[in-house]
Amino acid sequence: MMRDEKGMMTPELRAEIDAILTASGNDGSKLVGILLDIQDIIPMHYIPEEVAYYLAEKLNVKVSNVYDVISFYASLYDRPRGQYPIQMCESIVCGVNDNGFVFATLQEMLGIGLNEATADGKYYLECVPCFGACDVAPAVRVNGKVYGHLNSREKIEAMLAELV
Repeated sequence: MMRDEKGMMTPELRAEIDAILTASGNDGSKLVGILLDIQDIIPMHYIPEEVAYYLAEKLNVKVSNVYDVISFYASLYDRPRGQYPIQMCESIVCGVNDNGFVFATLQEMLGIGLNEATADGKYYLECVPCFGACDVAPAVRVNGKVYGHLNSREKIEAMLAELV
C-alpha cells in the first residue's frame, strides 16, 4: 500500500480513495462496492485498519459498520493477502475436472498451503465458491482474470509466468 515513512496513508492513496467515494456519491449504502474498489487498488488486496477508519469518518458511519461489512462478505479481507491472490474454484464442476490437481500443483510450486502467502508476499492461495468459469474448468481467478483448462503442470507454469 502507498504509505509514507511513518506508515500512514500517502496523499496519493487518500486521493484515490476520495475519487472512489466521489464516484459513489459518498453514499454509505454503497459500502460493499466502495470497499471492493478500494481493495482492488491496494497492492496486497485487503482493507487496512487505517483505511477502514478513514472510510467511517468520510461516510459518517461507525467503524464497526465498516468491519461488519468486511467480515460478512467473503470477497473482502482485513488482512494482507498477496500481490496475486490465486482463487481456486471449489465448485463441483471444477472438482470433477480435477481441481485437486491444480491445488496440489500450486501448493508444491509455490511452497504454500491454503490461505497462506509466499514469503515475498507475491502469491496467496485460497479456495472460493464458483465464479462462473465452468466452461473452462478446472480454473483459477487472479485479480479478476480467469485462467482455465489448467489440466497440466505446463499450463499452470504458463499462468504463473504471465502474472509476473
